[in-house]
Amino acid sequence: MSMITRRHFAAMTLALPLAATSLNLAFAQDAAPAEKAPAEPPADIVLGSDDAPVTIVEYASMTCPHCAAFHNGPFKDLKKDYIDTGKVKFILREFPLDRLALAVAVLARCKPEKYYDIVDLYFEQQQLWATNDDPVSKMFSLAQQAGFSREEFEACLNNRELLEGIYANRTRGEQDGVTGTPTLFIDGEKYEGERTIAALREVLDPKIDS
Repeated sequence: MSMITRRHFAAMTLALPLAATSLNLAFAQDAAPAEKAPAEPPADIVLGSDDAPVTIVEYASMTCPHCAAFHNGPFKDLKKDYIDTGKVKFILREFPLDRLALAVAVLARCKPEKYYDIVDLYFEQQQLWATNDDPVSKMFSLAQQAGFSREEFEACLNNRELLEGIYANRTRGEQDGVTGTPTLFIDGEKYEGERTIAALREVLDPKIDS
């Protein structure tokens, strides 16, 4: 589980260098919101049926390797067996651990109708962009696959309202006791055990069958 304390977040977002790029990324200058009325978290984007008997909320960072391992592995079975069948409603809430994770979260939010497709794409290709010497270029190449033009990409990464909303999502997670990613809440109960599909079945099946 990737962990970071709240007081280190702003320092990390400023310290993490982006490769030389022509993009004017507003969040590169001060990733943490300015002192003013707190922003509200963006609306949850639900995957699955609103009427599902069980709700899973995941706090995740797009640069977190453990999050990628979960989404590229157990989550696929979770989606097939529980989300797609109407047993589980799934919600991803952004908990960015650095500036690149913040940027990708903003990109996903810019196309809410493709939100989970974009999340899947960047998790599947995490090693391509997250540790690259020119991460923004690789991020743009993937964004093109999701239908972004250069202009849309630049405008999205300069969307201060979305940036501050995602930061507010992180703050909400901290208030819920999140100290690292990924963290799951199953029907409101914090779940920090194994994230294998077998371990998830042990938690989910009794709730669904009750």
